[in-house]
Amino acid sequence: MDSHHKLERQLSLFPVTNIVIANIIGAGIFTTTGYLMGFLGNPVLMLSLWVVGGIIALLGSIAFGELGAAFPEAGGEYLFISKLFNPMLGFLSGWLSLIVGFSAPIAASAIGFSAYFTWAFPHFQNWLMLNSVITEQNFNRVLAIAIILIFSLIHSRGVVLGARIQNILTILKVMLVAGLIIAGFTLGDGSFNHLQTEAPLQFEFENWKAIGLSLMFIMFAYSGWNSATYIGSEIKNPGKVIPRSLLISTLIVTVLYLLLNLFFVYAVPIGQMKNEPEIGGLAAGFAFGATAEVVISLLISFALFSSLSAFILLGPRVYYQMARDGYFFKSFAAIHLKRKVPSNAIYLQAGIAIVLVLSGTFEQILTYMGFSLGIFPILAVAGVFKLRIQGKSPLKLPGYPFIHIVFIVTNVAILVLAYFQRPLESTIAVITALSGIPVFYWFRFRQNIQKS
Repeated sequence: MDSHHKLERQLSLFPVTNIVIANIIGAGIFTTTGYLMGFLGNPVLMLSLWVVGGIIALLGSIAFGELGAAFPEAGGEYLFISKLFNPMLGFLSGWLSLIVGFSAPIAASAIGFSAYFTWAFPHFQNWLMLNSVITEQNFNRVLAIAIILIFSLIHSRGVVLGARIQNILTILKVMLVAGLIIAGFTLGDGSFNHLQTEAPLQFEFENWKAIGLSLMFIMFAYSGWNSATYIGSEIKNPGKVIPRSLLISTLIVTVLYLLLNLFFVYAVPIGQMKNEPEIGGLAAGFAFGATAEVVISLLISFALFSSLSAFILLGPRVYYQMARDGYFFKSFAAIHLKRKVPSNAIYLQAGIAIVLVLSGTFEQILTYMGFSLGIFPILAVAGVFKLRIQGKSPLKLPGYPFIHIVFIVTNVAILVLAYFQRPLESTIAVITALSGIPVFYWFRFRQNIQKS
């Protein structure tokens, strides 16, 4: 393969760990807790499930660390499933990444930023003298599109520049989360009495369904724990850096998530937490006052930059690998000769994200995103069994086979319970994945014609 189609190994442990942390800490942690409290009505159970979610993500990190060491190339689940099982199953994973896994979170993060930003600065549109030109809703969309284009252009300039900016954004985001936790417990108003609830916990099937749906939301907030494997072709010493970056970042995020949710419960009475999407701003308002609510909400909006940037960096590496394997258009396997990044794949992803922003359907996609993202990691982790049986694992991490069995069983249970709770969205997620089957065979048909 010539240099026109080859990525270069330029990333060490620190930037890769930052990319993983940035990919995990996104809109999920700042939006899901209110919904979880609405589902569960029990703060102790809710906090316990955040710990369970962190453990599941940690188990997955161990499994993916072994897979990443065995296949140190770009692509993540797409690569692992294609190599260990079947190219079609791998393609479906990549297909879902293109439609749901990356483009939708990019659109959501961009819209989230514009909504938070214009809420904090309600006269911003007027300052630009655009009130009479476009509606407020369309202005938010234009702002979201501008953010997508800016960060796509940044990452098209090269992975080193993108990683440096990613480092800064991630450090600022971690400082925001840590600062909010520390200030909340030391200076903010609140009460640990909010942990008490009058509703007794009953493990009936309806409650199990609520637990399954809650864990699916939580696993969406943890999604990204496997993201170092998407850029395996650009990591120095991937056999060591990939597993270490996954484990370090997942542990850091689990601690931050637990403490941040504890602060939410400490600051906000249970009744006012339920189904509240802007839980971060609400908690800041209760703890520090109305002014802080605006400031923290503004900071959260900028924190979404880091997530958006990480998605834009990671996603194109999947499409690049698919194109290299002949299961996507060859132009998306092209690497910029000077900048050494898959520029065409970056622009493709930006285009899809912009379409989602303009269509207004990204919210519907987000409702089934959690289910979609839970399907293929199960199959990838199952691939470790095949890797071990074939004797092809260069890095045998501890816990085999128990952590793999626990990961697979718990994630299957989450999907089954979530399906019973939300059958429509779950069915759409399955249909979305299966819709890639005819596309796969079309690309295979093209391959056969080219060979003949």
